Amino acid sequence: MSVLSRLDREGPAAPGALADAEAVRPQAMASTLAALEQRGMVDRAPDAADGRRVVMTPTEAGRAVIHDRRSASVQRLALALEEGFTAAERRELLAVVPLLERLAEQL
Repeated sequence: MSVLSRLDREGPAAPGALADAEAVRPQAMASTLAALEQRGMVDRAPDAADGRRVVMTPTEAGRAVIHDRRSASVQRLALALEEGFTAAERRELLAVVPLLERLAEQL
């Protein structure tokens, strides 16, 4: 699902670029993309900049799966924060968000 999530976040991408971004061999990415394509989660289209290449894009069904999973994850996180942390602890966690965002930008 990380490939599908990446396509949803970052937009269309060539299989080779996806393999590089996910740190997998191109053959492994080809298998992953074929499985996603068979399930109707991604479409393959010619690259507008270079018609010899293809780019992968998430389908509406693929986007729906990703958004449903994100929604469920957000709900679980909110519940865990509400039930497992005091208001003061939640404020402390909120205070570190900018630092975590900076860290994520450097990765």
